[in-house]
Amino acid sequence: MLLVAATFFPLIGCRPVVDQNVEPKISFTQVPQWSQGDEILQDVMEGTVQGARKGQRLVLYSRSGGLWWVQPLPTSPFTTILPGGVWRSELHLGTDYAVLLVDASYDPSPVLAQLPQRVKGVAAFAVTHGQEKSSSFFVDFSGFTWRVRKVPSDRGGAVNLYSPENVYTDSSGALHLRIIKRDQQWTCSEVNLTRSLGYGTYSFTVEDISHLEPSAVFGIFTWDYSVSSFRENYNEFDINFARRANPKAQNAEFVIQPPVVPANISRFMAPAGKLEHTITWEPGRVTMFTTRASGGAGAPVISKHVFTSEVPAPGFESMRMTLYVYRDPNGNLPGLQHPVEVVVDRFEFLP
Repeated sequence: MLLVAATFFPLIGCRPVVDQNVEPKISFTQVPQWSQGDEILQDVMEGTVQGARKGQRLVLYSRSGGLWWVQPLPTSPFTTILPGGVWRSELHLGTDYAVLLVDASYDPSPVLAQLPQRVKGVAAFAVTHGQEKSSSFFVDFSGFTWRVRKVPSDRGGAVNLYSPENVYTDSSGALHLRIIKRDQQWTCSEVNLTRSLGYGTYSFTVEDISHLEPSAVFGIFTWDYSVSSFRENYNEFDINFARRANPKAQNAEFVIQPPVVPANISRFMAPAGKLEHTITWEPGRVTMFTTRASGGAGAPVISKHVFTSEVPAPGFESMRMTLYVYRDPNGNLPGLQHPVEVVVDRFEFLP
C-alpha cells in the first residue's frame, strides 16, 4: 500500500453495507507517475476502500497547473466501488492524485483550487504524490505506447489471469500476445493504448490465427472506464476471433455491444493466412471489414458490416487487444489444451 487515507465522520442516516463501527479509509495499491499534466496520456490508478456505506461512491482528481481536475471526465465524475472494496479507473496524468469517498447526493466540482475535506457529503479522502515511475507495464508497438494488463478479468465466463511477461515485440517490431501456463494456471495477454484516439480508422495486420483452439479468444475492442456498464456497455465494440468452445461455429464476428441484440452482431468465417482487420468509427456509424493482408490495394473483402445503431461517441475510450481463455459454461468441451500465440504485425490509425 502506498498511502493510507485521512478519514472523517461517517455519513449519518446511510444504511451500512459493512461493519458500522469501521471508519472509512481509502488506500492506494497503484498510482500513476508524476507528470506536469498531460491531456493525452492515461494511466491506471487503483486501490481499496474500507467502511464504505450503501450508496457511497468515489471521486478521483488529478492535479495539474496548481488545480485539481476531476477524473476521468467532468461528464463522468464517479468511480464505482467494486466487490471487496476494490476501486480502479484510468485518468490523466498529474503531479498529485486524490480520492474522495462521497455521499450519493454529492455534486463534485470539475475543477478545484483546493480539495474539499470536512464538508457535507465527504466521508473520507486520500492524497498521494505521483510516482517517479509508473508501476504499470508498457510496450511500444507501431509508434504507440500500450499498457500491458496485469490484473485478472472475468472475460471468458471465468476469472482469467494475466501476465505482462506474455507480451513482447520482436526484432521486426511485431507484437506477440501469448497464453502460457504459469504455476499450473493459464495466464493471458491484453494491451491497451495509453491515449484516446476517437473517431478515425483503426487497422490491424494479424498473422494467421485460423488455428486457434475453440477455447482461445483473440479480440480487438474499445473500452471506456468513464461510462456505466449497464447504460453504455463501456462504449465497447469488437472484432472477435473465437468459436466459444464450439468447433463447428464460424470463427469470427463483428460486434457492437450489447450482442444480445441480433442486429449488433455479424459472424463470418475468417480464412487461413495473414489478414487485415479494419474499424472505421464515425458519428453514428461503425464500419468493420476484413481483407487479406497480402492483396494490396483493392484486395477482396472477406467480410464487412456497417453498424448504425448503438454506436457510441468518443469519450475516454482506448483501443485494446486481448487474448484469453473461454470456458464452456455447459462443460461439454475440454478447456484449452496447448499454449497460444497471436502475432500482430502492424497497427495503424488514420484520423
